[in-house]
Amino acid sequence: MPRIPDEIIQQIAAANDIVDVIGGYFPLKKVSGPNFRALCPFHREKTPSFNVNQARQAYHCFGCGANGTVFRFVMEYESTDFVSAARKLAERAGIRIEMTEFSAEEEGRSKLRRRLLALHQQAADWFHYNLLKTEGAQPARDYLKGRGFTSEVAKAWKIGYAPDAWDALSGWAVSQGFTREEIRQSGLVSSREEGGGDFYDRFRGRVMFPICNDQGEVIAFSGRVLDADAKAAKYVNSPETMLFTKGNVLFGLHKSKRPLIDKRVAIVLEGQIDLISAFEAGIQNVIAPQGTAFTEKQAHILKRYVEEVVLCFDSDTAGQKAADRSLPSLLGENLSVRVAALPAGDDPDSLIRKKGAEAFTALIDGAKDFFDYQIARAAAAPDFATPRGRMQFARRMAAWVSLITDSMLREAVSNKVATRLEISMQEFVKLLKRPQASQTREEQPKGAESAAPLQLDPVGANLVLVALTDAGARTWLLQQEWKELLSSEPEMDLLAKVLALDITPGDSAGLNSWLATLPGNEEAGIRRILERGVLPLSLPSRHDAVSIRPEETVGKSWHPLKTAQDAWCFLQQRQIKRRLDSINAILKAPETTQKEALELQKEILDLQRRLTDIARPFSPNPDQE
Repeated sequence: MPRIPDEIIQQIAAANDIVDVIGGYFPLKKVSGPNFRALCPFHREKTPSFNVNQARQAYHCFGCGANGTVFRFVMEYESTDFVSAARKLAERAGIRIEMTEFSAEEEGRSKLRRRLLALHQQAADWFHYNLLKTEGAQPARDYLKGRGFTSEVAKAWKIGYAPDAWDALSGWAVSQGFTREEIRQSGLVSSREEGGGDFYDRFRGRVMFPICNDQGEVIAFSGRVLDADAKAAKYVNSPETMLFTKGNVLFGLHKSKRPLIDKRVAIVLEGQIDLISAFEAGIQNVIAPQGTAFTEKQAHILKRYVEEVVLCFDSDTAGQKAADRSLPSLLGENLSVRVAALPAGDDPDSLIRKKGAEAFTALIDGAKDFFDYQIARAAAAPDFATPRGRMQFARRMAAWVSLITDSMLREAVSNKVATRLEISMQEFVKLLKRPQASQTREEQPKGAESAAPLQLDPVGANLVLVALTDAGARTWLLQQEWKELLSSEPEMDLLAKVLALDITPGDSAGLNSWLATLPGNEEAGIRRILERGVLPLSLPSRHDAVSIRPEETVGKSWHPLKTAQDAWCFLQQRQIKRRLDSINAILKAPETTQKEALELQKEILDLQRRLTDIARPFSPNPDQE
């Protein structure tokens, strides 16, 4: 498949000044120096918070967190992909695009993705036709009619029906020219034997709901069983595929993005039927996770659109647990969380059908703050009146409050909870856990946290910085066994991407072009690293290598190569330390045999020798820096 050569992308970036491009869409007001400002086009606001920096050729909104290069702006503003945005900018600059070819591996993956998207789209059409036109789908039509879904609703959401047969879908797909391997990789079928063999339709005798990405492309399905007494699972979802990662998708987002931005509040519902009922009743700022509890990725996506979340799960035990499990991810994004308590025996769909949209809206408007809701629930328990019961609940609340990463918000919530529990603020603060390093973010201006850039610790940040800005340090890093080391290092995927990139340090056009192809949080993370500069590592004595703690220092000189070497040393030591901890745990286990213990002791000696070798200081040649 043809692609745009890197050098052409760099020419396009260099020829399109970001102020001129964005200024062609709406007026920008010059503020000072290279800075321009306007009302953000990506969310509703009265005070301009959308900033464009001509020197850095980048934009950033301090209200909703939108940020990026000229490529990213065109992609987001026109809801298009990178290639289309590049073509538009090339045409604007009078640059002719001559396409080159992907590698065989890139071509294969790209072709497979296109084929799987085509298969899912055509399968959605086929399921939908079955629902509307086939005799066997009458039970599905009756079921949907009973839930208040008209044919217009079914068409709007392309609801379908999977025939109750083992090979109806797979036989149809083959007849449409899709290969057995494409059908297998789509997740629409299951193998009769683990690892291969014949397959059968995954969805049989179910009402089918297409799952779309935020661009509206069908990437998966959810099938609901028709028989309420069936032994089969109530819902069956597509497995994870090249197109679909369950924890990265919010059902309904492709339709509800604008209502979410307008309301700044997301109503979170459990399933597809609840969401469709609410949306069609006029309550459109709704989404549903794939499952009942939020993942960090889903919470991060939601933070782009809203400031507040209302959890509206079923009132049964499962619904209560789902609300509790959703909290860590939502609070980690500093989202305000409220809980709407549904009447016993009702879900949003049934409440809307019985009492109308107004009753559901009133329920949402009356939703309690999550912490108030939990205190009210606990107060109804007999042991809450006892000092022991109240202290146990205080510890539970403190664990939740500790999840809030914004210090001012955490303090405000702590004060409210302590007051409601009738304990002193000092006593409650003692129960709080310190935010984990992976949760803590730098203090930012109001609204800036919504950018949610990907975070790296100082070691990873420094390595990204020197790999992108210094040729000598980058060359040294590429000479190390970096693929092997980073494969076992959590949260170092971004560094691996940087090292795998074919770029010359200092090539700003090439860098900006590459950044435009990254997910928004990764692009924001790298821009923050480049703007903030190096965080020199304060390394303790080499005799205590495994206890190294990187700390930010200010006003000290630094050398890119030495920074790279010290940080790399730290990563190696940290990896060995983890292995030593693991071995010590195995040695303490009663089932470890004497022979195994002897082998492990030998490994410990080998690891300690490696630590000694790693701890020897480097003597970089200043000429290389």
